[in-house]
Parts: sequence; C-alpha cells; structure tokens
Amino acid sequence: MQAHVPYPHRPAPQKEKSLRKRLISTIRQVAPVPEPHWLELDRAASVEVTSEDPEHPIEGALVREDKRGWRASEAGTQTVRLIFDQPQNIERIELAFDENEAARTQEFVLRWMPNTGQPHEIVRQQWNFSPPATVHEAENFSVQLSGVSTLELIITPDISGGKAHASLSQLRLA
Repeated sequence: MQAHVPYPHRPAPQKEKSLRKRLISTIRQVAPVPEPHWLELDRAASVEVTSEDPEHPIEGALVREDKRGWRASEAGTQTVRLIFDQPQNIERIELAFDENEAARTQEFVLRWMPNTGQPHEIVRQQWNFSPPATVHEAENFSVQLSGVSTLELIITPDISGGKAHASLSQLRLA
C-alpha cells in the first residue's frame, strides 16, 4: 500500500519559527564636511622658483582662478618656495600634477620650516606617469603644522635623469 501525498513537490508544513527582531530608525545622513578656508597665497606669501616658463607662470598653480598651471622653463629638479608674510598654521595641503606627453617617474619632496630652525620633511613621494592612461596625480595631505614661515616643494620630474620639465597644476593650503 502506498501513502497518499497530496502535493509531492511541496515540502511538508513545518512548525513556524520565531525570529527575534525589532524595528529601528533609518540611518541619519552625516553632515558634509565644510570646505576648508583656503589661503589666498597671492596675498599671504611671496614665491621663489628656480625656473619658470613665461606661458605657465607660478601664479597658474597658486592663484585659484588661474588654471594655467606652472611649468619650469628648464629641465631637471626644480624648487617652488613659499615664504609667508606671517607664520601660518596649516592643516591641509593639496597638490596636483599633470603629464600628457611622456612616460616618466616623478618624485616630489614637500617640507616646511619655522621662523628659526631646520626644514622638516612632510612627504617624499614618487608617481609614475604613463600617458594616455595615467596622466594626473592629485594628493591631499592632512597635517598639523604650526608657525610655518616657509613651505618648499622640490620636484624631480624624471628620476631616471631624462629631460622632463617640472610642472605643477595646483597647490592649495588651508
């Protein structure tokens, strides 16, 4: 004798299980971080550069409305030095570099100096440009620097010793 199974494709009813649960409120949106107060570098500092292409002066990288960027007129390692009128407290540093023509490995060193004393290195970093795929480097550093009288950026555009020209698309400080 065969047992009668009304719906062979359905599993047999099981005892209902109880899951421990509770309702919670929705996740609140986190308030956006306010835009930092960027220094107006054209008013807060004087600038020294080791080389400058007249078509791409240093203002092109430091003045917010100017989008030309800076480019050295000579190949090789270059220095951009900001000398502040009054010592500054710096919490954020943004740098941007662009290279659309040649593959190269660039190194930059960023350091600061108080009124009296030795330079302090913030970062030393290398980046591989490989156009057309990798043409832009953007860096954003959170720092706690007090009493900065000088900020110095040293750029070696090609660590292999090639004839590349140093360039800087943007430098912002807050």
